[in-house]
Order: sequence, then C-alpha cells, then structure tokens
Amino acid sequence: MEDVRGLSHADGTPVRVLVVDDEPDLTDVLGRVLAQEGWQVRTAADGAGAIAVAREFRPDAVVLDVMLPDIDGLSVLRELRAASPEVCVLFLTARDAVEDRVAGITAGGDDYVTKPFSLEELLARLRGLLRRAGLTRRAAASALLTVGGLSMDEDAREVTRDGEVVELTPTEFELLRFLMRNPRRVLSKEQILDRVWSYDFGGRAHVVELYVSYLRKKIDAGRTPMIHTVRGVGYVLKPETR
Repeated sequence: MEDVRGLSHADGTPVRVLVVDDEPDLTDVLGRVLAQEGWQVRTAADGAGAIAVAREFRPDAVVLDVMLPDIDGLSVLRELRAASPEVCVLFLTARDAVEDRVAGITAGGDDYVTKPFSLEELLARLRGLLRRAGLTRRAAASALLTVGGLSMDEDAREVTRDGEVVELTPTEFELLRFLMRNPRRVLSKEQILDRVWSYDFGGRAHVVELYVSYLRKKIDAGRTPMIHTVRGVGYVLKPETR
C-alpha cells in the first residue's frame, strides 16, 4: 500500500498549515500532529496574530477557531481570503454553537469540526480539503484506503471487506482509518487513544480494547484475521495471508 501521509505540493515542497486558537494545549498538540504528517506548521493565539503570520507564511490551509479573544474567526476569514482567495479554511466551533457553524460556512469556510474532536477526524478533513482544492501532488488520487481485501472510501465513509459492506459507528470508523493508514505498524493503546478519541478525552486504554473488539467482530468475524494483538505493545493491521 502507498504511504498516504506527507501530502506535498507538485514541486515536492511541504503543505503549509496555520493553526489559530487561543488554547495553548490545543495548538501545541495540533502543531505536533500536523508536523508528523510532514507539513510545515505555524500557530497563532488570536486573530491579529493569525493575519500577521498568514501574510508572511502564506498557508495552504488554516485551522481557525471561530471564537478568538480579539477578532472573531469570521472577520479573520475575510482578511485571509482577501490576501489569498484559494486558502482552505477549516473552522473549529463549539459543539452547541449551531449558529457559528452555519455562519462559518455561509461566510466561505470550507468545512468545520466541533470541539472536542479527534485528531484523526481533523486530519482527514484537512486532507480532503487539500485534495479537492488540487493543492497537493496527490490531488487526483482517490480517498480510497486499501489493505488486503479491506477497503475504505474516506469521502463516502464506506468500508468493505472482500466486496461486502461493513457498517461501522463513527468511532469504529476513525479507529479503522488510523489502523489502515498505518498498515503493518504496531500502534500502542496510548497512540490510538491520542489520535482516535478527542484531544481532551480523559479516558483510559480499556476503551481502546473495547473498540478493537467491536471492530474485530465486524471486520474479522468468519474471515482470516487482519487485526492482531502484540502483547504488551498494542495492535497491528496486516493484510490477510492467502
């Protein structure tokens, strides 16, 4: 399977992403995760800072909180688009702020995620925006992940094994997506917890065990197992051996 991480421009230069939020813990974790994708990342804690950084950094995509301490995110969006009309903007909104989500999309935002969110969900949304905008050299590639007989269409959110549709809950889908983006790589429970559950989730590793068991019942039941336990370490997804 092709490595699906590290999307870049046609000339090979890294994707540039600006993260704007006044929660230092959130900007820190997002900065680290996006850098692991091979992308260049800058952060800003307020609207004025975001506009200043964007002028110099010229981001391809911006992760932008709607509620900022000085200028609201919608005003920042207008400033960013005036300078760079093609920039992709992913809004962060409060879970119960429906009006913020509607206003953000109406104002020209490309997509939004609600807080708290999983890092895998945010990364998937960003990859999709960049792919659709044609900003990366894999812009023409499909959003299809394939490991052995297991396939996932990220955009349609459809999973099949050996051509048979597998129905998954949103959390099961994100867990499988993380496993499929790291085939043959042993992932610890802590890594899975950090990436699949919300960034401020206070849960424990046992929830990972529970959801892996759910996935196994849907993916592996009656078939050659693909999800394997590495005792004392974590889990790994491997193509089935024929």
